[in-house]
Amino acid sequence: MKKTILIISLTAAVLIGLLWWGSQNTISRPSGNQLSSQSPLAISESLYDFGTISMAKGNVNHIFAITNLTNKDIVVSDITTSCMCTSAYIVDGNSKQGPFGMVGMGYVPKANLLIKAGETKNIDVVYDPNAHGPAGVGLIDRFVYLSGVEGATQLEIKAVVTP
Repeated sequence: MKKTILIISLTAAVLIGLLWWGSQNTISRPSGNQLSSQSPLAISESLYDFGTISMAKGNVNHIFAITNLTNKDIVVSDITTSCMCTSAYIVDGNSKQGPFGMVGMGYVPKANLLIKAGETKNIDVVYDPNAHGPAGVGLIDRFVYLSGVEGATQLEIKAVVTP
């Protein structure tokens, strides 16, 4: 009986510790009510639907154009994604910075992307339909979060994945 109580207590302590550790190792993502049309950034489109894509054909990507609508420079401090199957890159001419991805999956979210007044930058969002293996078929809905700007900005991609 004492052994059972000890095992239950240790298990509970480990679970509480893991929950606490997990809450300390996250970057805040904007919630729906933090996203607003007040963002100083204009996006070419906030949602891109790839339609039906095939796992056999590999990665798909879409470039979102982000424009600073203000008369002052803006810095996007972090770029993160909602899932490990999605990554984002800052594309500027021939240079490409990234990848930026899901927090906790080995990606560094610090982008420090400077967008000068009136300037447009491109974010290349890449989706890997094979990241979840054979079980990853069906409808997907993924997000890229641009943080550190007033009125946080979110990019969204959708697709129907087939084998």
